[in-house]
Amino acid sequence: MALSQRQLFTLLSTSVAVSVVAFPTKVFSVQPNLELNAAPQLNLFQAVVLGMVQGLTEFLPISSTAHLKVVPVMLGWGDPGVAFTAVIQLGSIAAVLWYFWSDLRQITTGAIRAIARSDYKSQDFQLALGIALGTIPILVFGLLIKVLIPDFDNSPVRSLGAIAIASILMSLLLGLAEKVGKPKRNFDDLGVQDGIWMGLAQALSLIPGVSRSGSTLTAGLFTGLERATAARFSFLLGIPAITLAGLVELRGALNAGIGNGELLTILVGVISAAIFSYIAIAWLLRYLQTKNTWIFVWYRLVFGIAILGAISSNLLKNS
Repeated sequence: MALSQRQLFTLLSTSVAVSVVAFPTKVFSVQPNLELNAAPQLNLFQAVVLGMVQGLTEFLPISSTAHLKVVPVMLGWGDPGVAFTAVIQLGSIAAVLWYFWSDLRQITTGAIRAIARSDYKSQDFQLALGIALGTIPILVFGLLIKVLIPDFDNSPVRSLGAIAIASILMSLLLGLAEKVGKPKRNFDDLGVQDGIWMGLAQALSLIPGVSRSGSTLTAGLFTGLERATAARFSFLLGIPAITLAGLVELRGALNAGIGNGELLTILVGVISAAIFSYIAIAWLLRYLQTKNTWIFVWYRLVFGIAILGAISSNLLKNS
């Protein structure tokens, strides 16, 4: 039997809260490393690779933030920095706009017509309102983090250990959703309430390693959505949040001053992210039409355990 939406959010929020209080001190004890914490100057090859990582992981339920933090560190490139990783998300936005352009046009024009007719039960209006309301939680909590934790980007929550634990917890939640969820509702059954509750789940992705697509897909499964429907709505719901995050970071980067070489590197990263994001979206939607999400459950579990193992054996610094 599918969990109620209130039970869903309680479960998700409680589990993420546990991730920051219930694990060994070593995991959250960040070891400063100037070489890793500084945003290094990337070359074009590195920008292409990181764009590929961003594109392939943004829309799969495995956390792009986690992989953009772990992969370059594993390759010895250092942490590319929050600004670079946020700006290249614009490539992912271009891909999702391209892929879902007809859906977005239908929802937008349908919602406008519904407002003109005062037909507030129209599904297009319900979807548009659901996406709008579902974007509010991540904006509010994102602003609170900016105000209350100015150095959040360098906080223990963004450490490799915290990312690993978040990955493990979210893998367990996704597995639970597969076990107890009854995927029956399709895209025609979506309403405002789905936008609100999946939007609350999306806000959990502010914790690095949680995965925006992973948390919203998990929420959708708990509330009885078919897998492909949950993924499709997750993509649409993420458009405003990812776009705003990318634009804010781009503005910050421009204000800080970007050289011609850096601008070219960012542009290459954005193009690479756009191409691989489109591939990931198309593949995932086809995959979920006939298969479940257990491959992602096991991947995230192994990914998190491997990082914790590498930290414990001092192969990786918990930075």
